[in-house]
Formats: sequence, C-alpha cells, structure tokens
Amino acid sequence: MKERTRVIALGFFDGVHKGHATLIETAKRRAAERNLRPAVMSFDLHPDTLVFHRQVPLINDLKDRREILHRCFGIDDVILAHFDETMMRMPWDVFVEDYLLGRLGAAHLVCGYDYRFGDRGAGNPERLREKCRELGIGLDVMPQVSLDGITVSSTYIRTLIEQGNMAEAERFLGHPHCLTGQVVHGKALGRTIGIPTANLLIPENVLVPAFGVYASNVVLPDGTVKLAVTNVGVRPTVEASETVTVEPWILDYDGDLYGKTIRVEFRRFLRGEKRFSGLEELQQEILRNAAETRRLLEV
Repeated sequence: MKERTRVIALGFFDGVHKGHATLIETAKRRAAERNLRPAVMSFDLHPDTLVFHRQVPLINDLKDRREILHRCFGIDDVILAHFDETMMRMPWDVFVEDYLLGRLGAAHLVCGYDYRFGDRGAGNPERLREKCRELGIGLDVMPQVSLDGITVSSTYIRTLIEQGNMAEAERFLGHPHCLTGQVVHGKALGRTIGIPTANLLIPENVLVPAFGVYASNVVLPDGTVKLAVTNVGVRPTVEASETVTVEPWILDYDGDLYGKTIRVEFRRFLRGEKRFSGLEELQQEILRNAAETRRLLEV
C-alpha cells in the first residue's frame, strides 16, 4: 500500500465556492498538524454525465478549477481522476481502500455532509466514517454552509451566472467568476471605432453567462490587472453569429495579446446585449459602459 502522506479533500469542486472552502481549509489545517500534504481530489467529468446521461454545464473548465485552487487556497496537489464506467461502478468501499488509500496514499479525508460516492452513490459520510475508523485514518465531515438562509452550492451559483448576477455569484463563490483562455483573432471591427477587444471562446461544456456587457477585471499574461468592459454574446450589431464569444475591451491598455492567455473576471452586469443602429451608436454606448466600469471597480 502507498505510504500515507496526503490529507485529501473530496468533492467535485465546480466553481470552488465558499462551501468547498471549508473542506479545503480543514484539509490544510489537518495537514499542517500532521506534517502531511494537503490535496484536493476531483473528477475530470461531472458524474451526472455518465450516471444520468445528462450534460452539466460547468462553472469552470479543468484548467480554471486547478488555477483557482492554487491561487485562492495555495493547493498545488490537485488530483483530477478520470470519471469513466470503471470509476462509476466501483463499489464505495473499494474506492476508499484501493483508490484513496492504496493509490493516493490518504492519511486523512475531508468531505461534505452530502458527499456521495461509489457505485449507485452507495457511499455516504456515515459509511465513510465507519470505514475510516476501521482503516485507522482520520475523517472530517463538514456541515452545510449557508448565506442568508440559502445553501451555498454549485447548482445555485450556476443559476446566478446564467442570470448575469455576478455580484451575488462572487459573494457565494468567495472570488469573482472567471474565464481563462487564449486570445483568438476576431473581425477587428472594434479597432475601427477605437475600441479594440480581445476575443476568447467559451470552452465546450462550460456555462455561458447571460448575454450582455459586464464590468470586469482582466489579468494579463504578466499578472497586471486592468479594468475591462466585456461583452458576452453573438455581437448582433457588427456580426450576428451562432458562436458565443467573450470580448473584453481592456481599458488603458494597447498591446498585442493574440495567442496569449488572459483571465477575465466578471464583476458586475451592466446591460443586456442588444442591436444598435450602427457602429457610432455602439461606440457611444460602450464608452458609457467604460465610465460605469470605472465608477464601480476603481478603488
């Protein structure tokens, strides 16, 4: 059996919200107490994809999930197991003994009050507690986390993002909702009206925020943070398209970002996407959006 060196927080961690934070911080504390390594164990696919044959649009892709765990919580040991038929049908006790202990070297586990695992979700915190006691490893089961009487959950946060309510999503996440991606070439029409944008595509199976314009922060490749006016949608004024794009106009910045990776942090919803009479009217509206962004986000 692998040497027991890890304290592992268990869950899917989509969005890495305030409920997840209680698991992660507990894992870090237990690891420090025992001179072990804190880790997070998640899956590459949402279990509902196979269990219920239903795609769940995710708050973040794998890259952003891993990055948030590192940036916000200092977790470098992120285990992203492949969720396939074998994993789905693995008996819950085999998952604990053979996978968590035998393969990952768990010395202590941390899970949420509603954590289910193993074939047909037969594993639960009560069974896990008994198994951990039998195997001689520690377990913390974290209680429900609520804000204003609402349970903090990825499902609720997805609803907020779909509505464009980024301020409330940020409150439940504990950090701004973000999208990291490589800047791709667009039509460059923004440059003709003095508003050049960086174009990002939303990864497959990642949740699309409500179409509209957002006051945002953009983190540039060198770590510099700039304000931005970000449009999410299909650009009805300049190029009606079926492809959804995320287009930040980065304020007070003039540089070539093509092919480079940036992070867009959605902070506040400014207005819905709409079709304007022409480029001049669009330009004036975006300039108003920029002034509003400065008012909301400049400190």
